[in-house]
Amino acid sequence: MGPDVAIESNGEYTAEAFDRLDLSEAELRGTRFTRCSFKSTRMKELVTHGCIFVECDFTGAQINGSTHEGSAFLNARFRLANLFGARFQDCKLTGSGFEEANLAGLTIKGGDWSYTNLRGHSLNGLDLRRIKFAEADLYGCNLERSDLRDVDLHRAVLAQAKLAGADLRGANLEGVDLRGFDLHKVRLDVAQAVLVARAYGAVVE
Repeated sequence: MGPDVAIESNGEYTAEAFDRLDLSEAELRGTRFTRCSFKSTRMKELVTHGCIFVECDFTGAQINGSTHEGSAFLNARFRLANLFGARFQDCKLTGSGFEEANLAGLTIKGGDWSYTNLRGHSLNGLDLRRIKFAEADLYGCNLERSDLRDVDLHRAVLAQAKLAGADLRGANLEGVDLRGFDLHKVRLDVAQAVLVARAYGAVVE
């Protein structure tokens, strides 16, 4: 497709290349993309509602300031993408990777981020309540002072993560390796405190 081709709401696109296309300030509703390429595409302040992106490649895309509501990015690749100030409301990002992406100022409200690769990213101070991060790779993430209440962290990788001052009350920690965590000023509920104690070999009666 040429650079002047418009993407239509409610359309369906498969294996199309939209590389370097300027979609800044566009609004898309109900559009489906499968295995499409958006490499280095300009998507600043793009708005999507209920769109679906399956196995799409956003390498180097400028997605800063964009807003996404009820959209799905399944097994998408965001390597080196700029998501500064992007907002995701009730979106599904399962299986997506964010290697070397800029996530500064990111806002996430609800949704499913299971199986995502967020290794080494800074999510400190964010309100992440009730988000699903089941089996997500959060190795080395900075989650200091983040609100993680009622988050689903089932079998998530949290090794080397920074959690000082985080609030984990009500979070599902089933299958998480709790040994070696720095729990300084981390807020836990009673059930979680018991899990931590047992992880270190304590017998809780």
